[in-house]
Amino acid sequence: MKAEQFKLRFRIFSGIVILLLSVLLIRLAVLQLFYNDLYQTQAKENRIRLVSVKAPRGEIYTREGETLATNKLVYTLNLSFLESKQDEEVIERLVQLLNRHYPEITIESINEKIELQKYRLYEPVTIIRDIPWELVVHIEENRPIYQGVMITVEPLRSYPQGEVAGHLLGYIHSINPQELSGESGKEYSLNSLIGKSGIEKGYEHYLRGKDGARRIEVDARNVPIPIQEQITLEPEPGYNLYLSIDMKLQKVLDQSMAKVLTTLQGSYPKAKVGSAVVMNVKTGEILAMTSMPPINPDDWKGNLASSKLNYYYPQGKYNPLNPGAEQNRAIQATYPPGSTFKPITGMAALDKGALNSVYDSVNCGGAYWIAPYTRCTGVHGNMNYYNGMAKSCNTFFQEIGRRATKDEIIRVADQFGLGSKTGIDLPDESQGLLPTPAWKKEINAILTDQKYDHLRKELNNKYELLLKEAANSDERDKIERQRHNEEVKLEAQYNIDYNFDTTWQSFDTFNMSIGQGYNNYTVIQLANYTATIGNGGQLMQPYIVKRIVEPNGKTIQEFKPKVIHRVDVSSQTIAETKRAMLAVTQPGGTAHFLFYQFPPEIQVAAKTGTAQTGRQGDIAMKEFHGVFIAFAPFDDPEIAFAGVVEYGYSGGGSVGLVCRDVFEQYFGIRNHLTEEEQIVSNPKAE
Repeated sequence: MKAEQFKLRFRIFSGIVILLLSVLLIRLAVLQLFYNDLYQTQAKENRIRLVSVKAPRGEIYTREGETLATNKLVYTLNLSFLESKQDEEVIERLVQLLNRHYPEITIESINEKIELQKYRLYEPVTIIRDIPWELVVHIEENRPIYQGVMITVEPLRSYPQGEVAGHLLGYIHSINPQELSGESGKEYSLNSLIGKSGIEKGYEHYLRGKDGARRIEVDARNVPIPIQEQITLEPEPGYNLYLSIDMKLQKVLDQSMAKVLTTLQGSYPKAKVGSAVVMNVKTGEILAMTSMPPINPDDWKGNLASSKLNYYYPQGKYNPLNPGAEQNRAIQATYPPGSTFKPITGMAALDKGALNSVYDSVNCGGAYWIAPYTRCTGVHGNMNYYNGMAKSCNTFFQEIGRRATKDEIIRVADQFGLGSKTGIDLPDESQGLLPTPAWKKEINAILTDQKYDHLRKELNNKYELLLKEAANSDERDKIERQRHNEEVKLEAQYNIDYNFDTTWQSFDTFNMSIGQGYNNYTVIQLANYTATIGNGGQLMQPYIVKRIVEPNGKTIQEFKPKVIHRVDVSSQTIAETKRAMLAVTQPGGTAHFLFYQFPPEIQVAAKTGTAQTGRQGDIAMKEFHGVFIAFAPFDDPEIAFAGVVEYGYSGGGSVGLVCRDVFEQYFGIRNHLTEEEQIVSNPKAE
């Protein structure tokens, strides 16, 4: 290459480099002179993160002002990446230390928490809350070997009454990724605790408060950089709730149910589950609610201790806590009502004129005379509405149910709220089931089709195999004819079964009339239906929260009684039904033994129930749920009760005993509490 060509190329390349450098310098000058403030602000925002400061949850009080849920300051153990940088040795050392107190904390569980928080590593990873002081001292004394382990102080939910009203209150637990998604999830972090059931879940929006924040600076890897000054936004506590719960009644209800279950298990080993509701007849306020076995909300605030797993999730053929320990059976489980449904049948018959008067009689010979010939509770002879209710005569109510017709029984049951959610201000309420011909056709059509689709498939597989093994065409022809004949028989049987199973039969009406068959209702529905009879026909919407109050004491919302509707049943019919239920507690009635010592001015109207469980594997005529409903005083009703003891055999001999204790406490007939239990610990009454 000639020297002149080399020099020319060198000048060209030099010019290009100078030009590019000039462009860069000009661009840099423009950024510095004209965009300095903008990019400096963006850079600052990119390295500043906000870390939440937990807000105290709102407190929950009874109607008298006694504390049901509050907060306490606890030590929380966190893992920070400021120092540890995911140091495996620190994590292993920490797990070894924690295993003495918390065997459920493992290296794997900590790594799972780290993985979930991988995009927010500037926030400390919460390992466990409410650690003991001894553990705090040990970590602080050995700080050099626990670099990155932080101990912070934060408010944590506390339930000073323990198991009292546990299911009603519900519990809080760690938030899950699904709850973080969506608009509502923006208020939380992966370390947040959130209401999972009961009042804690239903009123989460009011209770949770508003977290504060502190600013931290991070590097390009989102790892915090120590700074001297942190600007903090103060957290705002949640709103407080005042409930309609009467603490004395709640304690008596819980204690009595627990005592009855313990006693019953001597004769009925499966009697481990019960639930009950006490409500104000005139307002719909819930005065007490229980579900047994109990839960202690304090157990659920963090990792469920291994020592509690067998209690909340017992193993074995019969699990009294299925389908979950946290289920509030008073509003979520459904049961056949048994004879507690008979007032519905009676009102249907009276309102339609199927009975000319309450003294019209039906002769009971010990069983109903129409198939399926249901046995009665005895051989009663001539029964009218009053003594038929008092003796709980199946024959009487099946006959008047036949006269009233299924449509009238369904109409009256619907009017009293059975088979519909009550609208109580608790989450996850079940609807129950008020069976109708349309429902039976829909559900049994599906079941029948599934059954016969399986039989058709079996038949097809059988003959496909036979055809493959056939030796010649004659044998195949013979097999095809057999196949055709069996298919014709199968389809004929399908049509018979389909028409029968999807059509409402007379025995469906007979079973419904005495609270069996497909009937399934929640305890809260039974309580509300009982209260509606007691108050003369006003179906109220049950509620628990009376007031929502700001931390400064200002009431922001107050809940008042709400009438869902006036039942379309005559006042005379309801009045006669109340008198019939009064006969149940008078001499000769099935609940007389429970209330015979009550003073004459406090008469109780009630109905006992012994309900076939309808559960697969149970012995049909030997295993029963005990069901009981009542209201009092008869002349001017104030409170209503409904309850169920699973496998309690009879209503009067199981949950009826609980009702008696609650009514005795409410009316001052007998005090079931010790002096200490009667003390109101936090008198913030209305």
